[in-house]
Order: sequence, then C-alpha cells, then structure tokens
Amino acid sequence: MGELEMEKHVRYILTIEKKKDDFVSLVIEHLRINGAYWGLTTLDLLGKIETIDQDEVVSWVMKCQDESGGFAGNIGHDPHILYTLSAVQILALLDKLDVLDIDKVSNYVAGLQNEDGSFSGDIWGEVDTRFSYIAICCLSILRRLEKINVEKAVDFVVRCKNLDGGFGSTPGGESHAGQIFCCVGALALTGSLHHIDRDLLGWWLCERQVKSGGLNGRPEKLPDVCYSWWVLSSLVMIDRVHWIDKEKLARFILDCQDKENGGISDRPDDAVDVFHTYFGVAGLSLLEYPGVKAIDPAYALPVDVVNKIIFKK
Repeated sequence: MGELEMEKHVRYILTIEKKKDDFVSLVIEHLRINGAYWGLTTLDLLGKIETIDQDEVVSWVMKCQDESGGFAGNIGHDPHILYTLSAVQILALLDKLDVLDIDKVSNYVAGLQNEDGSFSGDIWGEVDTRFSYIAICCLSILRRLEKINVEKAVDFVVRCKNLDGGFGSTPGGESHAGQIFCCVGALALTGSLHHIDRDLLGWWLCERQVKSGGLNGRPEKLPDVCYSWWVLSSLVMIDRVHWIDKEKLARFILDCQDKENGGISDRPDDAVDVFHTYFGVAGLSLLEYPGVKAIDPAYALPVDVVNKIIFKK
C-alpha cells in the first residue's frame, strides 16, 4: 500500500488559503466557511493545526455572523444552518467556543425547527435530514440540545427510513450514503440508534464498496473518496465497519493523492480539492491509519476536541 503524503497535504491546504483571487476561490466564495472547516480539521488530524494564525481565523469567523445569531458562508452573505455548524466546529477545533454568545447561536438553530420535528436550512424553508443532523450536532457541541424538541426531531428522522434500511432527505426520499450519515449521526447524538436495523443498513452500506476498493453513494454509481467518510462513519456508528475490506479502501484513498503537490481528489488522476482532501484524511482516520489522529464519527471532529467539549466543567 502507498503512504499518505502528510507534509504535502499540509502544504496544499496552507497554499489554497492564500489563493483568494483565483477562479476556484471565487466560485466557492459563498461557502468559504465550510472550506475553512474542511481544511482546518485536516490540519488537526495531521497534527499541524498550529501552522495557522488562530486569532486571524477566529476574527474572520465572527465577521461571518449575522444579527440573527446564524453564520453565513462568508462575510456579507446570508446565514444558513450549514454554515453555522461549520463556524461552531471551527471554534470548537480552536478551543474558542467562549467567543460566542451561545444562547444567540442556539436560539437561531432552535428557531429553525418545524412543527413536525424537521428543520429548515434557513428562513426560506427548505427541509432536509441534513439540517436535522446539523441542528442536533450544533446544539450538542454548544450543550443546548434542550432548546429543541428532541423527541420530534428523532421521529422525523425515523420517518425518513426506507425498506432497504437506509434513509432519504425527506420521508419517501431515496436512500443515499450522505443522508444516511446525517440520519445515523442525528440518532447517535440523541441516543436513539435503537431505531436502526443495523444488519439491514450495514448490508446496504457494505454493498457500496466496488472492485477498486472505493465506496459509492448509491447503487450503480462511481466510487468517490468522500464516501470513505459518509459510509465508513455510519458503519462505525452502527458497529458494522468490519464488514468491508478496509485495506482495499485505504489503498483507494491513497491512490487519489496528488503525490507531487498534495491534496486528494474524488477518484485517481482527477483534480484535487480541499473537500476530498478532508474526507480522504477523515476516512483514513476511521481506518486507524498510522500518524492520523482519531476522528469522532458522529461529530466529525477529532476525538480529543470532542472530549474537551463533553468533559468541560
């Protein structure tokens, strides 16, 4: 098996942060806070979080906050629950949650819960189980889960369960590995994993492994490094990760590296990006790859960061 080019990946992440004017940066300008979360978490998993200017990051994150309490993907953009979780995760990563007005942020998130227990992403009202997971994860990090109706939130997620054991974005929606992660994560964080048929779901998730060792998100799709996270974390949470060939998966992830310039792509020989770099390294972390810190499958943050939050007096 090849080896993880740690130093090169660290350098790659540090250089993309400096390229604020190239085409790719401009195209993803509206979700820069997600990119910051992916990049910073990767640096932490590789033991290099101290290479960035933490005060600069915290000050920029706080400028992305809206008066509603929610966060936008960048300064001057509209707030959304997606960006709010990334902001909270970044501050947790840097041990700076104390800069937040926690009630203000948690009231914003709790205010997005609907009557049926589901969550909207923002004031425009799109509903998706991703937002259920995000709300629960966010409030769990902030230790304010009591601000929502947890029972109703769990009921909504359970209503999105399908006959194949998987979950969709809304009731009746097709099972998809990304949504399954969100639903399993939401149930894990609320102590509700008993709603899952672990063998049935475990079988569906293991069927995502293709000949190359990589994982896909749905039947008949191509493998993609990001599913090394969505599928693997779900298997870890339901205790069925031993059902896949871990060595073949690790080899697939390592084959997607740019060995010269750093970064990881979706499939071998494609262009690298920070999103797949993060999910590739996070996948290797779940596979207990040597030299990569352990990541928590439900919070998507390094285990030591989660322990700090949970055991804080």
